Amino acid sequence: MSLIVEHTPTLQTKLPAVGTTIFTVMSALATETGAVNLGQGFPDFACDPKLVQAVTDAMTEGLNQYPPMTGVPVLREAQAAKIATLYGRQYDPVSEITVTAGATQAIITAILAVVRPGDEVIVLEPCYDSYVPNIELAGGTVVRVPLTPGTFRPDFDRIAAALSPRTRAILVNSPHNPSGTIWSHTDMLRLQDLLAPTDVLLISDEVYEHMVFAPNEHLSAARYPGLAARAFIVSSFGKTYHVTGWKIGTVAAPASMTAEFRKVHQFNVFTVNTPMQVGIARYMADPKPYLDLPAFYARKRDLFRAGLAATKFKLLPSEGSYFQCVDISGLGVPERDLPEADFCQWLTREIGVAAIPLSAFYGNGFDQKVVRFCFAKKDETLNTALGRLAKL
Repeated sequence: MSLIVEHTPTLQTKLPAVGTTIFTVMSALATETGAVNLGQGFPDFACDPKLVQAVTDAMTEGLNQYPPMTGVPVLREAQAAKIATLYGRQYDPVSEITVTAGATQAIITAILAVVRPGDEVIVLEPCYDSYVPNIELAGGTVVRVPLTPGTFRPDFDRIAAALSPRTRAILVNSPHNPSGTIWSHTDMLRLQDLLAPTDVLLISDEVYEHMVFAPNEHLSAARYPGLAARAFIVSSFGKTYHVTGWKIGTVAAPASMTAEFRKVHQFNVFTVNTPMQVGIARYMADPKPYLDLPAFYARKRDLFRAGLAATKFKLLPSEGSYFQCVDISGLGVPERDLPEADFCQWLTREIGVAAIPLSAFYGNGFDQKVVRFCFAKKDETLNTALGRLAKL
């Protein structure tokens, strides 16, 4: 009888710099300590019961089998109509709109579709944590360009200097996670002019498009012909309708770019669950939920900012998204001198409120004494957090 010796093969990691995300770490710590979780960006309140009913109806009607790879026609049509109404560009729902398993899948699929080994991709830091690993998985080279510290405005001189014959794409996120800033009309025009003589593609992450606070407005890349002609525009129903766990979004792009996108999409996801697609499409017949969203979140932002104003946190602007960044350097506690990540650990354990360090959104861990809170929470959740933060 032969003796079988177990042997686990040695693997060489494709992402040596990647560990557990800061969002998972801080959410787990919040759960462990009973802290109010203002770290990870998701609501703690329910979505509209009408939306749940629309999905339930689709299920009971038997719409539970595979939909088309590109998404159910009625949802692609609804999204195309919304983009045309809000941003003035008509996308063909057949050849230019694809339903995705959330925005994160949309972004990696776009990158895998167009980035080849040796290609450069510009990311503007601080940036969402999936961007860089996506580029590395595609064999691309990450070119990091910092947004202006303090204001988080785009530095077009530095962006221009980063462009090279090897640049394949640039990733832009407005409203911006984590800073809550938005790109202005002037910013969008400058980007359009900068890219005009190039073949550089644009991946425009617009998942917080319906969370822009008056008097500002969301300036989608779809509004600018020179950008729309080269852009994958990423949207998220999960963010818009308070159902982040449903993981459904869309990508709008010119037909030739969409064809390449779908070549990858069909093999890394194939398609997205049918009843939720149908339910969302039916729910979109009424635009009021997303048209009312800016005022809904502006009220929560103002409630949260008013409470923070009574502390020694320095409030940074929050023009869009559901995030509020604060400077911790003026706090009257010695822990303010800790690195941001350590401060957030202390804040969670000792004060009972979880936040996210902005250094987690930089490749080099740039520490500027700024942390991010999420205010997509019930009023009572925000008031509980503010009561604890008042100790500072």
